[in-house]
Amino acid sequence: MSLDSYYTLGKSGLRVSRLALGTMTFGTEWGWGADEETARQLFNTYIEAGGNFIDTADLYTGGTSETWLGKFVAERNLRDRTVIATKFSYNAEPGNPNAGGNGRKNMMRAVEGSLKRLGTDYIDLYILHTWDRITPAEEVMRTMDDLVRSGKVRYLGLSDTPAWYAARAQTLAEWRDYEPLSTLQLEYSLLERNIEREFIDLGTELGMGVMVWSPLASGLLSGKYKPSESNFSGEGRLEMMKDSANPAFQKFNDTCYAQAAPTQLANRGRIGVGC
Repeated sequence: MSLDSYYTLGKSGLRVSRLALGTMTFGTEWGWGADEETARQLFNTYIEAGGNFIDTADLYTGGTSETWLGKFVAERNLRDRTVIATKFSYNAEPGNPNAGGNGRKNMMRAVEGSLKRLGTDYIDLYILHTWDRITPAEEVMRTMDDLVRSGKVRYLGLSDTPAWYAARAQTLAEWRDYEPLSTLQLEYSLLERNIEREFIDLGTELGMGVMVWSPLASGLLSGKYKPSESNFSGEGRLEMMKDSANPAFQKFNDTCYAQAAPTQLANRGRIGVGC
């Protein structure tokens, strides 16, 4: 895939590489991930291949991902060339209920933290990371529109929300003349094709491009892990998460291994329901 062929994101005028660079592994604070020199090499390789679209989030590796990304961009004076997407929703302050979620108070707090760590005065694409099941779409879209009007954010997106919520949010933006959503960020791979049921048509109809995460199904499709290696390697991301509720780990079961077999993948013509 050529990285120097650029496509507009949804119905916006923002031009991005078809393949984005995900930076969740920039930093070792979680007990796995890339050290700074390795992360810099990954960044430089992507940029030199023509890529311009880089994805991070405020709590990736406790904020290190944003900090290093901002540093790498500044080192090469690439701020105008790069399209930086970052996200908010998760809470890094136990005991403070308003330091997380989708509400206006947290969103305003989170954007200031991301701007500081990234060392920039604007974010190209600001994405709601995960639906909190509480905050009305009206509050989310009004606050996001305020951020665009303030100049701190250029474009907007939603990640991991129900289709009905995304449809309501975009309809509100059209009705109230708010900045519209340019993208939906959703899980998609040969093992997880649920977004084909509603989200692809939704995006096409309402002008939202689709960004996908976990195209290798949390590494299962890489072929690195085998069914016999239930304890993995004793280190790394999957080993660290094996006792958590992280949905990535839940894919490593007999059903998913069977569906990931080459003969099964070649015949997956129907819309998947995940494994």
